[in-house]
Amino acid sequence: MDSKRLARRGSQRIEALAQHFRSSSPSSTSGINSTQYKIKPTKRAAVLVCLFEGDDGKLRVILTKRASSLSTHSGEVALPGGKREEGDASYVETALREAKEEIGLDPSLVNVITTLEPFVTKYGVMVIPVIGRLSDKKAFTPILNAAEVEAIFYAPLEMFLKDENRRAEEREWMGQKYLFHFFDYEVENKKYVIWALTAGILIKVASVFYQQPPAFPEQRPKFWTAHPADNDSTPS
Repeated sequence: MDSKRLARRGSQRIEALAQHFRSSSPSSTSGINSTQYKIKPTKRAAVLVCLFEGDDGKLRVILTKRASSLSTHSGEVALPGGKREEGDASYVETALREAKEEIGLDPSLVNVITTLEPFVTKYGVMVIPVIGRLSDKKAFTPILNAAEVEAIFYAPLEMFLKDENRRAEEREWMGQKYLFHFFDYEVENKKYVIWALTAGILIKVASVFYQQPPAFPEQRPKFWTAHPADNDSTPS
């Protein structure tokens, strides 16, 4: 199958994903009942899960490696994103603003599909994943903010459903055991480890997109328990 046909299939899959989220996600909600969470959220953040079709027709996601000089999560693989600021009108705006600041991604190149239900970390940070499609990969020339980002790379989304190059650690929180997943990925002779919250979000996105569960037990931590969030930014 030639690259153009593969790309069309990739586009059709993204549209199928968009339709799924539009039909299964609430069009608008406001407020959050913090008692629904195992941990009360005290901070708000958003990350951008930006997808595009590679030359091989496979769907890929943009990932970064955080700068080693950062005070928190230094050197870790992450999705572009960060803390919601007072001037941000929505979580979508937060995710797009952070992506532009971190990797120079022009918001006009991103077609936002929807937001996912939130993930709440055990440190009380509520993270909203914003799903978007990169409309023109050739038009995107990464400009890394050296103070925040050390590298950028693209990983195949389907990888997060496979048991290959995956390992896990069993951990415990408030008497309940859960798994932390680690995905090893190598590209251009550079090795990356995608784990923790970033891995959890990508497992979720891949599961919905490919309409199948991962080929391994997920066993998510209870503090990630998803409930309707204040998705005041869900696109119409």
